[in-house]
Amino acid sequence: MMDIKTVEVKENLLIENNEKAQQLRDKLTQKGVFFINVMASPGSGKTTLLVKLINRLKANYSVGVMEADIDGDVDAERINRLTGVPSIQVHTSGACHLTAQMVEDAINSFGIKDINLLILENVGNLVCPAEFDTGAHLNLVLLSIPEGDDKPLKYPLMFEVADIVAITKIDTLPVFNFDLEKCRNNIHYRNKGIEVYPISALKEKGIDELYQAIIEKIKL
Repeated sequence: MMDIKTVEVKENLLIENNEKAQQLRDKLTQKGVFFINVMASPGSGKTTLLVKLINRLKANYSVGVMEADIDGDVDAERINRLTGVPSIQVHTSGACHLTAQMVEDAINSFGIKDINLLILENVGNLVCPAEFDTGAHLNLVLLSIPEGDDKPLKYPLMFEVADIVAITKIDTLPVFNFDLEKCRNNIHYRNKGIEVYPISALKEKGIDELYQAIIEKIKL
């Protein structure tokens, strides 16, 4: 009988990616660059929130932004137009996530000589991006009110890898069946003690508190 060898392809890929991510993180640290990875579903308000945060952050940091999407350059153009900071669009060629190697390639193309705060708006998805360490120092995860308060239970890994969670679009609370306290509990069930910030970028609610939480974590 022939010996059959089982190869755990996905596990091997993740191990290789994690090693690459740590190398990238160390390299950025040595260069004095702090890297934030923003993850959320499509339509959760990532770009709108980033505009608000960047216009605060740029007063004290040299910010650069990488926008990841399957196609199009709408978000990168919007970030540049509304904040004035350099931005680049990263196309994933159909992939629903970015690997650490893809991130490093994008960084090399972008150039970060004059940047000390790098922000990645990852592909809109609550599943794939959470599986791949990008080499970031901080994972900021967004969950919008219209998505429902049960998402931390349905997509556990996203909230387990988060360092900060922002609950966005709280101005829509009267319209949706969303229990804010229940959502907090669901998030803490997946990630005990994590900081959770309810915000409305449109109404400028909670942005200053989230901004303060982020800058307290930035180590340069």
